[in-house]
Parts: sequence; structure tokens; C-alpha cells
Amino acid sequence: MLGKAKISKNNIPMNTQETVILRFENLTFGYSDKKTVLDEVNFSIRENNKITIMGQNGAGKSTLFKLITKEVTPTKGSLHVTDGATVAIAKQVMEEVHMEKTVIEFFESAFEEKKHNLPKLIDDALQIVNFSVPHEKKIKDLSGGQQARLLLGHALIQKPDILLLDEPTNNLDDEGIGYLTAFLMMYEKTVIVVSHDENFLNAFTDGVLYLDVFSKKIEQYKGNYSDVLEQVKSRIEKEQRKNAQLKKEIQDKKDKVNFFSYKGGKMRKLASKLKEEIGDAEENMVGVRQEDRTIVPFTIPAQHMTKPIVTITSVTAMKNHETIEKEVNIELRKGQKLLIKGQNGVGKSTLLERLANNKEKGAVLEETVKVGYYRQDFSGLDFSETGYNSLERVMEIGDKETIFRTAAQFLIPGNILHNEVGTYSEGQKALLSFARFALQGPGLLIFDEPTNHVNFRHLPVIAKALDAYEGAMIMVSHMPEFVEKITFTNELDLGKIIA
Repeated sequence: MLGKAKISKNNIPMNTQETVILRFENLTFGYSDKKTVLDEVNFSIRENNKITIMGQNGAGKSTLFKLITKEVTPTKGSLHVTDGATVAIAKQVMEEVHMEKTVIEFFESAFEEKKHNLPKLIDDALQIVNFSVPHEKKIKDLSGGQQARLLLGHALIQKPDILLLDEPTNNLDDEGIGYLTAFLMMYEKTVIVVSHDENFLNAFTDGVLYLDVFSKKIEQYKGNYSDVLEQVKSRIEKEQRKNAQLKKEIQDKKDKVNFFSYKGGKMRKLASKLKEEIGDAEENMVGVRQEDRTIVPFTIPAQHMTKPIVTITSVTAMKNHETIEKEVNIELRKGQKLLIKGQNGVGKSTLLERLANNKEKGAVLEETVKVGYYRQDFSGLDFSETGYNSLERVMEIGDKETIFRTAAQFLIPGNILHNEVGTYSEGQKALLSFARFALQGPGLLIFDEPTNHVNFRHLPVIAKALDAYEGAMIMVSHMPEFVEKITFTNELDLGKIIA
């Protein structure tokens, strides 16, 4: 059953913490002996609180949700949920197992018993995310944004005591985000959300759980997302200053040891004492957290093209769930960029896929052009191959040194480069995709929501690289602050041309 877990009877002592609904006690979890994700984690969440989970890509944010929904079990320690509390999760992407289901069949999976008023419950839940859809419509026929709204509705229809939201704004347009934000501000139950959307989080969250990918610990902060970022930054700076001072003291003492060691008598004894002090100082060094490192500036080399790369004379779009065709006049040459706009469900993702595969009836791609296609669900990646092989495959000549260097640029460390892509976090898959483009050197880049799953710290760097890209580019994005950083020469609003 998707997204719902009735928690077994693990009562929290009500005499000590009457309002605590969820508590982790010395919890350790790892997918293997060599891959510990959380190490002796302790924190608690009170009823009706709205909590943000933040941390670097691969820190274990999605794993935390899997523990709460009982999808995985702790290696050590325990997780307690107030007796009788229900949990529902809105996942990032629709699972393949649901694609052939109708909308009503999908919502039936939210309940253990048949609901006679299910159609009304569905409409009420979808109203919260500003979405209306025929109940007999198949999931596979809906856009990514529409599927995202269904996933939210599936969680909301359960009216859970603990609502888990995993990147809920991905694939939502501005209107959809606005509706969801307003609902969450009024929702009188516990909400735990993973998101990189700073404005969205600041609107309703009142606390943060920070997952440190290096220590495997979780720290709890009060305040909204921006407040916590400042607290973390201040702490890191303090730790760095302390370490800098200790390093100086250690080096001074090492210099003295080197000098006194060759002397006799009292000098040699002094050298021995200094060695002990050096050991104490090194033990006092603070393990400075490498907070959400930002990818370094990069370029995507463009394939040399002289002819028009894309010529579009007509496009297909969706209106009232029906396909229609409209004439357009768009030609993209080297250095030209097209922004495709429109509300959820108008057919943007479908159009991009057809363009990428040269199957759009009214569009022609230059026959020699190399296409770099960024799908919002990363289905263009082979999850069964390693990260290394994924990068090697787009290169004309595989070069081990170049592959490792490029992966490191995009924060994919060597210790996971030989892991299967399917084991990567969504954020790591996103950065892997950009690393592939940097090695591929395409003539045409096609992006379907390139900001999804990407830490907001990386976005200015990515935007600068895409703005400087000298090939042709087509993009769909619902993040205006990202789009504004890129110079688009053409714009196509599907919503307007079918109005």
C-alpha cells in the first residue's frame, strides 16, 4: 500500500513529554556494514510542529522517511511514535507500479477498507492542490506536474497525524506551490518536509533537523530555513577559527620539539612535555562540518554546428485532456535558447520528450546533432550501471583521470563512483546528469525542470553555465529566479497558444 503506515504500539511516556509524537533514540541505520547513514541519532518532534529536514545530497533525508514509514528498520536503537498515530508520505515521483492505474484506483490504495464516498474525498483532496482530473484517467497519461499533485492528494486524503513531504514543490507550477503553502500554513497536524525550496520552507516551518553527511548525526534547530542556514554558517566559522588557532599552536610546539630534541638534559625533557601537549591539542581539534558544499564553476562544451539545429513549425499540446496541434515558427541555431512555459498538464514534458527523440511531427533536428536530455525523473539514466560507466559512456574516448576529476567537480566522490546509479540520492543523480553533459559536449541541451532535487546553493553555478552554453537549448522550468539568470532568445507559452 502506497504512502501509509499505521505505527505499532510504541508508546512515548506521556508523563515526561506530553506533546511528543515522534522520537528517535540512539538510532543507527546502514544499508550495509560499510554504508552507515545515521549513527546514534537522537531527536524528538512535538505534535503539530512543522519541521524541515536539510542536509547535503546523500546525507540520508529520504532514508529518514523510510524509517518513519517502517519501510526499513533501524540497525540499532529505536524509533517511537505516539500510539495510534498515522503516517502518510507524498513521495518525489510516481512509482512505476501505479502508472497503469486509474486515478480512482490509485486513491483506493490509500485505504485499507473501501470508502463509499471516495469520489468526493478525492475531489476534496485535489482541491487543496488546485487540481481537477477525471477519475477514470490513467496515471501514465498525466504530466509530471499532475502526477506530483496526485501524490500530494494521496497523502492528504488520509488526513495523517504525521504528514511526510519529499520535495513536494518539484514539478509544481507557481499556482500549485501557492495552494500547497496556504494549506500547510493552516494544517493543524505534524508536517515533516524535505525540500530545497527556500521561499516555500520559510513560509510555514518552525524548526529544522540538520543531517550531517560526515558525522552521520542529526542536529535540531529552532527557526525557519534561512535562520538555520545562518546558525550553521556561524557555527562553522567559529569551528574554523578555533581550529586555525589550534593548528598555529601545534605547529609552534612542533618547531620547538624539533629544536629541543637535539639538545640534552632539561631541553630534551621539555621536548617530551611539548609532544604530550601537541597530542592534547590535536584531540581538541573540532571536526568541522563541510556544510552543503557548492559545485565549482563549470562549462558545457558545445558541439560545433553551422546549420539550424532545431526547426519547429508546429507543436502538440493538451487542452481539457485532449491533444491539439498548433502552428509555430521557431528556429534555433548555435547560441539560441528557447523557454517553454505553461501550466501543469498543458503537455510541456511530452513535447520535450518528442523533441529529444526527434518524434515531434512539426519539428526537425539536424541529423548529426548530439542531444543532452535532462528528464525530471532521471529515467534517461541507466540505474543499473555504475556512476563511472554512466560518465564513460557519453565520452568519445574514456579517460579515467578525467572521469574522476569531473565527478569530484560535481560532488560525486570516488568512493561511490563505482556504485550503481540507482543507489544515488535524487540530488546526486541530478549532479551526475550535469557531469555527463560536461563530458558529452552536446549540440542541443533539453531540460525538463533542471532545478528539481538540486540544492539551491548549486543553482547560481548551474544557471551561469547554462547561460554561457554556446549550443542550442530548450528548457521547461517553474523556478522564475533560476530562469531569470539565463538569456533566452525565444519563448513559447503553450497555455497561451491553446487558449
